[in-house]
Amino acid sequence: MKSLVALLVSLVSFAAGAWTNGALWYDTNGHVVNAHGGGVLTHKGRFYLYGEHKIYSGRGNRAHAGVHMYSSTDLETWRDEGLVLQVEDKPGSDIEDGCILERPKIVHCVKTGKFVMFFHLELKGRGYNAARTGIAVADKVTGPYAFQRSLRPNAGKWPVEIPEKERNEATLRKFYEAERPWGGKAQIWGAHFNGGQMSRDMTVYVDRDAKAYHVFASENNSTLHVCELTDDYLDYTGRWTRIAALDWTEAPAICFKNGWYYLIGSGCTGWRPNAARSYRAKSIMGPWERLGNPAKGVNPKTKYGQEITWGGQSNYILELADGRALALFDLWNPKNQIDARLVWLPIDFAADNTISITWRDEYSLKGASASSGKR
Repeated sequence: MKSLVALLVSLVSFAAGAWTNGALWYDTNGHVVNAHGGGVLTHKGRFYLYGEHKIYSGRGNRAHAGVHMYSSTDLETWRDEGLVLQVEDKPGSDIEDGCILERPKIVHCVKTGKFVMFFHLELKGRGYNAARTGIAVADKVTGPYAFQRSLRPNAGKWPVEIPEKERNEATLRKFYEAERPWGGKAQIWGAHFNGGQMSRDMTVYVDRDAKAYHVFASENNSTLHVCELTDDYLDYTGRWTRIAALDWTEAPAICFKNGWYYLIGSGCTGWRPNAARSYRAKSIMGPWERLGNPAKGVNPKTKYGQEITWGGQSNYILELADGRALALFDLWNPKNQIDARLVWLPIDFAADNTISITWRDEYSLKGASASSGKR
Protein backbone atom coordinates (compact mmCIF):
# COMPACT_ATOMS: atom_id res chain seq x y z
CA MET A 1 0.00 0.00 0.00
CA LYS A 2 2.80 2.41 0.89
CA SER A 3 4.48 1.94 -2.48
CA LEU A 4 1.14 2.47 -4.25
CA VAL A 5 0.59 5.75 -2.37
CA ALA A 6 4.09 6.90 -3.27
CA LEU A 7 3.48 6.08 -6.94
CA LEU A 8 0.18 7.98 -7.02
CA VAL A 9 1.76 10.98 -5.30
CA SER A 10 4.60 10.96 -7.81
CA LEU A 11 2.20 10.85 -10.75
CA VAL A 12 0.19 13.79 -9.39
CA SER A 13 3.21 15.91 -8.46
CA PHE A 14 5.09 15.42 -11.72
CA ALA A 15 2.31 15.14 -14.27
CA ALA A 16 3.46 14.99 -17.87
CA GLY A 17 7.06 14.56 -16.71
CA ALA A 18 7.27 18.07 -15.27
CA TRP A 19 7.68 19.51 -11.82
CA THR A 20 5.15 22.05 -10.58
CA ASN A 21 6.64 25.24 -9.20
CA GLY A 22 5.31 26.37 -5.84
CA ALA A 23 3.58 23.02 -5.21
CA LEU A 24 4.48 20.39 -2.65
CA TRP A 25 7.08 17.99 -4.02
CA TYR A 26 7.07 14.40 -2.79
CA ASP A 27 9.79 11.76 -2.54
CA THR A 28 9.35 8.13 -3.54
CA ASN A 29 8.13 7.30 -0.02
CA GLY A 30 5.25 9.75 -0.37
CA HIS A 31 6.79 12.28 2.02
CA VAL A 32 7.18 15.99 1.28
CA VAL A 33 10.67 16.89 0.07
CA ASN A 34 12.31 18.86 2.89
CA ALA A 35 15.47 20.55 1.61
CA HIS A 36 15.61 24.35 1.61
CA GLY A 37 18.18 27.02 0.83
CA GLY A 38 20.52 24.41 -0.60
CA GLY A 39 21.54 23.22 -4.02
CA VAL A 40 22.07 20.25 -6.33
CA LEU A 41 25.30 18.28 -6.74
CA THR A 42 25.80 15.93 -9.70
CA HIS A 43 27.89 12.82 -9.14
CA LYS A 44 28.23 9.46 -10.92
CA GLY A 45 24.97 9.55 -12.82
CA ARG A 46 22.75 11.03 -10.11
CA PHE A 47 21.55 14.44 -8.98
CA TYR A 48 21.74 15.12 -5.25
CA LEU A 49 19.35 17.73 -3.89
CA TYR A 50 20.21 18.90 -0.37
CA GLY A 51 19.16 21.69 1.96
CA GLU A 52 17.93 22.76 5.37
CA HIS A 53 15.54 20.30 7.03
CA LYS A 54 12.72 22.43 8.44
CA ILE A 55 10.15 21.61 11.14
CA TYR A 56 6.62 22.91 11.68
CA SER A 57 5.89 26.44 12.95
CA GLY A 58 8.27 29.34 13.47
CA ARG A 59 10.66 26.95 15.24
CA GLY A 60 11.75 25.97 11.77
CA ASN A 61 13.75 29.19 11.60
CA ARG A 62 16.28 27.38 13.82
CA ALA A 63 18.07 24.12 13.06
CA HIS A 64 16.61 21.17 14.95
CA ALA A 65 17.59 18.41 12.52
CA GLY A 66 20.31 19.38 10.03
CA VAL A 67 20.87 19.02 6.29
CA HIS A 68 18.57 16.66 4.35
CA MET A 69 19.47 15.05 1.01
CA TYR A 70 17.55 13.40 -1.84
CA SER A 71 18.80 11.78 -5.05
CA SER A 72 17.38 11.46 -8.56
CA THR A 73 18.32 10.46 -12.09
CA ASP A 74 15.88 12.88 -13.76
CA LEU A 75 15.36 15.86 -11.40
CA GLU A 76 11.73 14.80 -11.04
CA THR A 77 11.61 11.63 -8.93
CA TRP A 78 13.45 11.97 -5.62
CA ARG A 79 14.71 9.23 -3.30
CA ASP A 80 15.23 10.13 0.36
CA GLU A 81 18.87 9.80 1.41
CA GLY A 82 18.20 11.04 4.95
CA LEU A 83 19.95 13.59 7.14
CA VAL A 84 23.53 13.85 5.96
CA LEU A 85 24.62 16.39 8.58
CA GLN A 86 22.88 16.40 11.96
CA VAL A 87 22.85 19.07 14.63
CA GLU A 88 24.33 18.00 17.97
CA ASP A 89 22.77 17.61 21.41
CA LYS A 90 26.03 18.63 23.10
CA PRO A 91 25.63 22.04 24.84
CA GLY A 92 28.11 24.57 23.53
CA SER A 93 28.66 22.82 20.21
CA ASP A 94 28.87 25.22 17.29
CA ILE A 95 26.10 23.21 15.59
CA GLU A 96 24.04 22.65 18.74
CA ASP A 97 20.32 21.92 18.33
CA GLY A 98 18.72 25.36 18.05
CA CYS A 99 21.55 27.06 16.17
CA ILE A 100 20.91 28.70 12.80
CA LEU A 101 22.27 26.57 9.95
CA GLU A 102 21.44 27.97 6.53
CA ARG A 103 22.33 27.82 2.83
CA PRO A 104 24.38 24.57 2.80
CA LYS A 105 26.43 24.01 -0.35
CA ILE A 106 28.28 20.79 -1.20
CA VAL A 107 31.16 20.44 -3.66
CA HIS A 108 33.26 17.43 -4.65
CA CYS A 109 37.01 17.90 -4.49
CA VAL A 110 38.46 15.76 -7.26
CA LYS A 111 41.98 16.19 -5.85
CA THR A 112 41.16 14.62 -2.47
CA GLY A 113 38.01 12.66 -3.33
CA LYS A 114 36.24 14.31 -0.38
CA PHE A 115 32.83 15.98 -0.37
CA VAL A 116 32.94 19.35 1.36
CA MET A 117 29.95 21.21 2.76
CA PHE A 118 29.96 24.92 3.56
CA PHE A 119 27.07 26.63 5.36
CA HIS A 120 26.08 29.87 7.05
CA LEU A 121 26.19 29.33 10.81
CA GLU A 122 24.82 31.38 13.68
CA LEU A 123 25.60 30.14 17.18
CA LYS A 124 22.69 29.18 19.39
CA GLY A 125 21.20 32.06 21.35
CA ARG A 126 23.12 34.80 19.53
CA GLY A 127 20.62 35.69 16.82
CA TYR A 128 22.46 36.69 13.65
CA ASN A 129 25.46 38.22 15.42
CA ALA A 130 27.98 35.39 14.98
CA ALA A 131 27.93 35.47 11.14
CA ARG A 132 30.21 32.46 10.69
CA THR A 133 31.04 29.86 8.07
CA GLY A 134 30.65 26.19 8.98
CA ILE A 135 32.60 23.43 7.21
CA ALA A 136 31.84 19.69 7.18
CA VAL A 137 33.42 16.82 5.22
CA ALA A 138 32.37 13.35 4.04
CA ASP A 139 33.93 10.45 2.15
CA LYS A 140 30.66 9.72 0.31
CA VAL A 141 28.25 12.15 -1.31
CA THR A 142 25.44 10.90 0.95
CA GLY A 143 27.57 11.33 4.05
CA PRO A 144 27.58 11.26 6.92
CA TYR A 145 29.25 14.69 6.96
CA ALA A 146 31.54 15.32 9.93
CA PHE A 147 31.55 18.88 11.23
CA GLN A 148 35.09 20.28 11.14
CA ARG A 149 34.97 23.85 12.43
CA SER A 150 33.41 27.27 12.10
CA LEU A 151 35.16 30.56 11.51
CA ARG A 152 34.99 34.05 10.13
CA PRO A 153 36.97 34.00 6.87
CA ASN A 154 40.16 35.83 5.94
CA ALA A 155 41.22 37.24 9.32
CA GLY A 156 44.12 39.62 8.77
CA LYS A 157 43.87 39.39 4.96
CA TRP A 158 43.48 42.34 2.63
CA PRO A 159 41.14 42.36 -0.39
CA VAL A 160 43.13 42.08 -3.61
CA GLU A 161 42.01 45.49 -4.85
CA ILE A 162 43.87 47.34 -2.07
CA PRO A 163 47.43 48.13 -3.28
CA GLU A 164 50.30 46.93 -1.07
CA LYS A 165 51.44 50.50 -0.35
CA GLU A 166 47.98 51.36 1.03
CA ARG A 167 47.67 48.39 3.38
CA ASN A 168 47.87 50.27 6.65
CA GLU A 169 45.74 51.34 9.61
CA ALA A 170 44.66 54.57 7.93
CA THR A 171 43.15 52.61 5.06
CA LEU A 172 41.40 50.23 7.43
CA ARG A 173 39.75 53.14 9.20
CA LYS A 174 38.27 54.33 5.90
CA PHE A 175 36.38 51.04 5.79
CA TYR A 176 35.13 50.81 9.37
CA GLU A 177 31.50 51.78 8.78
CA ALA A 178 29.02 52.87 6.14
CA GLU A 179 25.57 54.43 6.00
CA ARG A 180 22.58 52.12 5.77
CA PRO A 181 20.05 53.16 3.07
CA TRP A 182 17.28 52.99 5.68
CA GLY A 183 19.23 55.00 8.28
CA GLY A 184 21.99 54.46 10.78
CA LYS A 185 25.44 53.01 10.24
CA ALA A 186 26.82 49.50 9.83
CA GLN A 187 30.31 48.18 10.38
CA ILE A 188 32.05 47.03 7.20
CA TRP A 189 35.17 45.01 6.42
CA GLY A 190 37.82 47.19 8.07
CA ALA A 191 36.17 46.76 11.45
CA HIS A 192 36.42 42.96 11.10
CA PHE A 193 39.93 42.79 9.67
CA ASN A 194 41.57 41.13 12.68
CA GLY A 195 38.74 38.80 13.71
CA GLY A 196 37.67 37.70 10.25
CA GLN A 197 34.91 38.81 7.91
CA MET A 198 31.20 38.33 8.58
CA SER A 199 29.74 35.46 6.51
CA ARG A 200 25.99 34.96 5.96
CA ASP A 201 23.96 33.96 2.85
CA MET A 202 26.37 32.07 0.63
CA THR A 203 27.23 29.77 -2.22
CA VAL A 204 30.30 27.82 -3.32
CA TYR A 205 31.29 27.84 -6.98
CA VAL A 206 33.72 25.41 -8.64
CA ASP A 207 35.16 26.93 -11.79
CA ARG A 208 36.18 25.17 -15.01
CA ASP A 209 39.78 24.83 -13.75
CA ALA A 210 38.52 23.11 -10.55
CA LYS A 211 39.37 26.17 -8.46
CA ALA A 212 36.66 26.77 -5.86
CA TYR A 213 35.31 30.06 -4.51
CA HIS A 214 33.20 30.83 -1.46
CA VAL A 215 30.82 33.74 -2.16
CA PHE A 216 28.87 35.24 0.72
CA ALA A 217 27.07 38.29 2.04
CA SER A 218 29.36 40.16 4.42
CA GLU A 219 29.82 43.54 6.09
CA ASN A 220 26.39 43.39 7.73
CA ASN A 221 24.95 42.20 4.40
CA SER A 222 26.06 45.35 2.60
CA THR A 223 28.66 43.74 0.32
CA LEU A 224 29.44 40.36 -1.23
CA HIS A 225 32.84 38.72 -0.82
CA VAL A 226 34.37 36.31 -3.34
CA CYS A 227 37.04 34.20 -1.63
CA GLU A 228 39.40 31.71 -3.24
CA LEU A 229 39.62 28.32 -1.50
CA THR A 230 42.64 26.08 -1.12
CA ASP A 231 43.01 23.09 -3.46
CA ASP A 232 41.39 20.75 -0.90
CA TYR A 233 38.44 23.18 -0.52
CA LEU A 234 38.89 23.14 3.29
CA ASP A 235 40.40 26.58 3.83
CA TYR A 236 40.99 30.00 2.30
CA THR A 237 44.06 31.05 0.33
CA GLY A 238 43.72 34.62 1.61
CA ARG A 239 42.92 35.93 -1.88
CA TRP A 240 39.54 37.65 -1.79
CA THR A 241 37.65 40.61 -3.23
CA ARG A 242 34.60 42.76 -2.50
CA ILE A 243 31.85 42.89 -5.14
CA ALA A 244 28.52 44.72 -5.25
CA ALA A 245 29.97 46.97 -2.56
CA LEU A 246 27.29 48.67 -0.44
CA ASP A 247 24.62 47.27 -2.77
CA TRP A 248 23.00 45.31 0.10
CA THR A 249 22.73 42.01 -1.77
CA GLU A 250 22.24 38.55 -0.26
CA ALA A 251 21.27 35.03 -1.48
CA PRO A 252 24.03 34.83 -4.14
CA ALA A 253 23.99 32.16 -6.86
CA ILE A 254 26.50 31.91 -9.74
CA CYS A 255 26.80 30.36 -13.19
CA PHE A 256 29.02 30.74 -16.27
CA LYS A 257 27.87 31.08 -19.89
CA ASN A 258 29.40 32.37 -23.14
CA GLY A 259 32.46 33.89 -21.49
CA TRP A 260 30.53 35.59 -18.69
CA TYR A 261 29.97 34.83 -15.03
CA TYR A 262 26.45 35.67 -13.88
CA LEU A 263 25.28 36.19 -10.32
CA ILE A 264 21.71 36.49 -9.13
CA GLY A 265 20.70 37.58 -5.64
CA SER A 266 18.14 39.52 -3.67
CA GLY A 267 17.92 42.67 -1.63
CA CYS A 268 18.09 42.61 2.16
CA THR A 269 14.55 42.69 3.54
CA GLY A 270 14.65 39.76 5.95
CA TRP A 271 11.97 37.14 5.26
CA ARG A 272 9.98 39.61 3.13
CA PRO A 273 10.49 39.02 -0.62
CA ASN A 274 11.86 41.75 -2.85
CA ALA A 275 13.00 42.27 -6.43
CA ALA A 276 15.86 40.01 -7.53
CA ARG A 277 18.98 41.54 -9.00
CA SER A 278 21.65 40.22 -11.36
CA TYR A 279 25.30 40.95 -12.15
CA ARG A 280 27.88 39.86 -14.70
CA ALA A 281 31.68 39.76 -14.92
CA LYS A 282 34.41 38.45 -17.20
CA SER A 283 36.38 37.22 -14.18
CA ILE A 284 34.88 35.69 -11.06
CA MET A 285 37.09 38.06 -9.04
CA GLY A 286 35.48 41.02 -10.82
CA PRO A 287 34.82 43.71 -11.59
CA TRP A 288 31.10 42.89 -11.54
CA GLU A 289 28.49 44.97 -13.33
CA ARG A 290 24.90 45.21 -12.08
CA LEU A 291 22.29 44.30 -14.72
CA GLY A 292 18.96 44.67 -12.95
CA ASN A 293 16.05 42.40 -12.09
CA PRO A 294 16.12 39.15 -14.13
CA ALA A 295 12.68 37.97 -12.94
CA LYS A 296 9.74 38.20 -15.33
CA GLY A 297 6.10 37.19 -15.25
CA VAL A 298 3.53 36.49 -12.54
CA ASN A 299 2.65 33.42 -10.51
CA PRO A 300 -1.08 33.18 -11.36
CA LYS A 301 -1.91 31.29 -8.16
CA THR A 302 -0.56 33.93 -5.80
CA LYS A 303 -0.58 36.95 -8.15
CA TYR A 304 3.00 37.66 -7.06
CA GLY A 305 5.10 39.11 -9.85
CA GLN A 306 8.63 40.09 -10.68
CA GLU A 307 8.63 43.03 -8.26
CA ILE A 308 8.91 40.51 -5.39
CA THR A 309 10.43 37.60 -7.37
CA TRP A 310 7.10 35.69 -7.21
CA GLY A 311 7.45 35.68 -3.41
CA GLY A 312 10.77 33.82 -3.57
CA GLN A 313 14.49 34.18 -3.03
CA SER A 314 17.41 32.68 -4.94
CA ASN A 315 19.33 29.67 -3.60
CA TYR A 316 21.52 28.18 -6.31
CA ILE A 317 22.10 27.83 -10.06
CA LEU A 318 22.36 24.30 -11.43
CA GLU A 319 24.45 24.20 -14.63
CA LEU A 320 24.15 21.37 -17.13
CA ALA A 321 26.72 20.44 -19.75
CA ASP A 322 24.23 20.98 -22.59
CA GLY A 323 24.22 24.70 -21.79
CA ARG A 324 21.00 24.87 -19.82
CA ALA A 325 20.96 26.38 -16.35
CA LEU A 326 18.27 26.24 -13.67
CA ALA A 327 17.76 28.97 -11.08
CA LEU A 328 16.57 27.49 -7.78
CA PHE A 329 14.39 29.53 -5.41
CA ASP A 330 12.55 29.05 -2.12
CA LEU A 331 9.18 30.67 -1.43
CA TRP A 332 9.94 31.29 2.25
CA ASN A 333 7.20 30.96 4.86
CA PRO A 334 8.72 32.30 8.12
CA LYS A 335 5.66 31.33 10.17
CA ASN A 336 5.92 27.72 9.02
CA GLN A 337 9.24 27.09 7.29
CA ILE A 338 8.52 23.47 6.46
CA ASP A 339 5.97 24.86 3.98
CA ALA A 340 8.59 26.85 2.04
CA ARG A 341 7.85 25.77 -1.55
CA LEU A 342 10.48 25.15 -4.22
CA VAL A 343 10.64 26.94 -7.56
CA TRP A 344 13.06 25.86 -10.31
CA LEU A 345 13.14 27.92 -13.50
CA PRO A 346 15.40 27.99 -16.59
CA ILE A 347 17.67 30.96 -17.16
CA ASP A 348 17.40 32.58 -20.57
CA PHE A 349 20.73 33.96 -21.85
CA ALA A 350 20.25 36.83 -24.31
CA ALA A 351 22.46 37.82 -27.23
CA ASP A 352 23.46 41.02 -25.40
CA ASN A 353 24.84 38.93 -22.50
CA THR A 354 22.02 39.70 -20.10
CA ILE A 355 19.80 37.12 -18.42
CA SER A 356 16.13 36.69 -17.63
CA ILE A 357 14.12 34.15 -15.63
CA THR A 358 10.44 33.85 -16.55
CA TRP A 359 7.80 32.29 -14.32
CA ARG A 360 6.50 28.91 -15.50
CA ASP A 361 3.85 26.92 -13.62
CA GLU A 362 5.52 23.71 -14.74
CA TYR A 363 8.83 22.85 -16.28
CA SER A 364 10.71 19.72 -17.33
CA LEU A 365 14.29 19.01 -18.29
CA LYS A 366 13.63 15.95 -20.39
CA GLY A 367 16.87 14.28 -21.28
CA ALA A 368 18.86 15.92 -18.46
CA SER A 369 21.68 13.64 -17.36
CA ALA A 370 23.55 13.82 -14.08
CA SER A 371 26.57 12.40 -15.84
CA SER A 372 26.72 15.58 -17.92
CA GLY A 373 26.39 17.90 -14.93
CA LYS A 374 29.16 20.40 -14.35
CA ARG A 375 29.83 19.31 -10.77
